[in-house]
Amino acid sequence: MRYGSCTSVCLVALGCLAGRLPAQPQPLTNVHAHNDYEHTHPLFDALDHGFCSVEADIHLVDGQLLVAHHRSQVKPDRTLQSLYLEPLRQRARRNGGRVYPQGPEVVLLIDIKGRWQETYPVLREVLKQYSDIISTFNASGKTTNAVLAIVTGDRALEMFTGETVRYAAYDGDLTMLDSKESADLIPWISSNWTTTFKWRGSGTIPDPEREKLRSIVTKAHERGRRVRFWGSPDQPTFWRELLVEKVDLINTDDLAGAQKFLTQTQH
Repeated sequence: MRYGSCTSVCLVALGCLAGRLPAQPQPLTNVHAHNDYEHTHPLFDALDHGFCSVEADIHLVDGQLLVAHHRSQVKPDRTLQSLYLEPLRQRARRNGGRVYPQGPEVVLLIDIKGRWQETYPVLREVLKQYSDIISTFNASGKTTNAVLAIVTGDRALEMFTGETVRYAAYDGDLTMLDSKESADLIPWISSNWTTTFKWRGSGTIPDPEREKLRSIVTKAHERGRRVRFWGSPDQPTFWRELLVEKVDLINTDDLAGAQKFLTQTQH
């Protein structure tokens, strides 16, 4: 809910008069809000549609992690904390420790723009400040919390070297399909659809490409990893094929369209 929205405030008032708050959307674990920060209300629009995965690009500027696609677009008030971490913390506190009441872990995919060598240490300290909601990792394994932070963009596994407590996981790529690293370290495999496949969503996927897709998904799942493709067609025909082939995450900018598609598909 956005308190700056008259519609939201009015709905809450009506809900209170009726003795209840408006119903929460059904959490959708197989969609990812690509470049979420470009929506009118970053994070909130995705949560309003039930998304359990959102993406934020970050730039290190004067010691602050600012959210924007390009460095030229940053604004000092649009920090990772103000747009994502703090709202997620407040929501988890209201909902008994989860982003959705009794809901699943929500993913915050953090895309590092620029050199990780400078940005990741700052990011780690920021995530540490939100350890009350962030899933963590140590020698004993994973402690699941409200939010799983996954680092993508400019990154390397070596950035975690020497950490006794880790506050983020790693977004893998297709070269890591056969990696023996744990799914706690690499829970996802991501790839650019347009450089991996030729099919663009018209008709059905050709058999050779279907077999290639199945092989990728099978290998990832054998290691306990999820699969996501970015740079992909963003429409129902394509989404339907992904679901058929057990791709775990639909990468989309169309929040309402994906929510409607999945709600209809699941019923």
